[in-house]
Amino acid sequence: MTKDFKQAALDYHASPTPGKVAIQVSKPCETQQELSLAYTPGVAEPVREIARDPDAAYLYTSKANLVAVITDGSAVLGLGNVGALAGKPVMEGKGVLFKRFANIDVFDIEVDAEDSQAFIDTVTRIASTFGGINLEDIKAPECFEIEKTLIEKLDIPVFHDDQHGTAIIICAGLLNALDIANKNIADAQIVCLGAGAAGVASMRLLLALGAAKQNIYMIDRNGVIHSGRDDLNPYKQEFALDTDKRSLNDAMQGADVFIGVSGPDLVSEEMIASMAANPVVFALSNPDPEISPERAHKVRDDLIMATGRSDYPNQINNVLGFPFIFRGALDVHARRISEAMLLAAVHALKDLARQAVPQSVLDAYGREQLQFGPDYIIPKPFDPRLIDVIPPAIARAAVDSGAARKPYPPHYPKPGAD
Repeated sequence: MTKDFKQAALDYHASPTPGKVAIQVSKPCETQQELSLAYTPGVAEPVREIARDPDAAYLYTSKANLVAVITDGSAVLGLGNVGALAGKPVMEGKGVLFKRFANIDVFDIEVDAEDSQAFIDTVTRIASTFGGINLEDIKAPECFEIEKTLIEKLDIPVFHDDQHGTAIIICAGLLNALDIANKNIADAQIVCLGAGAAGVASMRLLLALGAAKQNIYMIDRNGVIHSGRDDLNPYKQEFALDTDKRSLNDAMQGADVFIGVSGPDLVSEEMIASMAANPVVFALSNPDPEISPERAHKVRDDLIMATGRSDYPNQINNVLGFPFIFRGALDVHARRISEAMLLAAVHALKDLARQAVPQSVLDAYGREQLQFGPDYIIPKPFDPRLIDVIPPAIARAAVDSGAARKPYPPHYPKPGAD
């Protein structure tokens, strides 16, 4: 990062007012009559309705379009455990993305919690304010138990974006890449470098999409996760294989797919060269991938590659998912994000990448042409069709899986329509 960019980033956050988000009043309050409606005595009427029927809060308050973005600051970007307050700029940034891409309002909440239970208790006590909760930047393995417990306790969607958001985008891109490479997910040998939130969630979702558990080699700091190890938490244990492979180098030999959610420069050119024909390489460590596209393409001219960066083709970017997933969930007053909703998001993204790209997207990225193929396996974040495609898919899946309080919205495309 250059000194000029650092200063530009600080200036952006400081001026003309500190921070990136604000609250605005959504109803007129200019006259005595409007004031009496906004507050006392008129406010008593919706209070009575909500006291009688809690679901009336969706009709009379901002709950229906309000998401909490909540962190404990224990795993902020690549900066680690910087603490709750230092994570606030990132949480505000998520608020910007929610509003910009899906017109969803956000309160960012930074929780100083001494342990997972304290965090869970805090979120539980404030949850009734919101229509959904986006957990963010919470370290593994605590994030798994936190999310699981909150899902069980609450009747609104709880979504840890570092788990499921990343998993959805990875899986959508991977299905397309495997199709281009003429490979089947059920047969593909998959190496996942990184056994934290993103790695575990992505492999779980791939299993739901048809991957074979015996073909998934998950790697952590101590090498291949295998059945002979006695240092595995329950989440890693799910992926322990009975195998003689011990190192990343061993696992990469003959692999069809590499997914990196770990750190920079951990994959060598020799490892890429040892993979099967037409390999798929998702090197997603950001800003510096596990192996750069330049080095990977140097040894293989038959690979399909994605990174987490916007300056290379095939960026795996969570903004393709979470704003639109919550949009669909909020529009049917969902109680949870079901697996069916996650899978619906995967297939909606996968299918959108196969359609003709609008001129507005080409203009935004300075391209004359983009079409489905090795350098375009996932839609671009500024594709205006995302808001038209993903929320309806989520809403349909929510209704069909019993996760919704409301029927499929009448302003959405009819189920089954092209």
